[in-house]
Amino acid sequence: MVPRYLVMLFVLLVIGCEKDSSEATKTAGPGDAKRGRRIYISNCAACHNIDPSREGSVGPAIKGSSRELVEARIMSSGYPPGYKPKRKSATMPAYPYLKSAVPDIAAFLVTNP
Repeated sequence: MVPRYLVMLFVLLVIGCEKDSSEATKTAGPGDAKRGRRIYISNCAACHNIDPSREGSVGPAIKGSSRELVEARIMSSGYPPGYKPKRKSATMPAYPYLKSAVPDIAAFLVTNP
């Protein structure tokens, strides 16, 4: 019998391999929270936390982040004009390959229970 943690690790690895797939690069309209969750888990959860309402190993809790903030952080690792960061950090790199996934990630962060 395969231990549960190995099954979960396999699932996370498979999901993580989506970053260049059409799943991570296509989006429609204002954003799809379900798609955003999958993209968040495979690209963001390692630093922020699988639960975006909690502090991560490296990144802060990001539940409720605006689309403008998500886009600025993903595209340039910067902040939108006038935004006051929760903490001073230059740890997060830009992830420009996720540009079209921004609406989905933002939808997930706003609608995540």
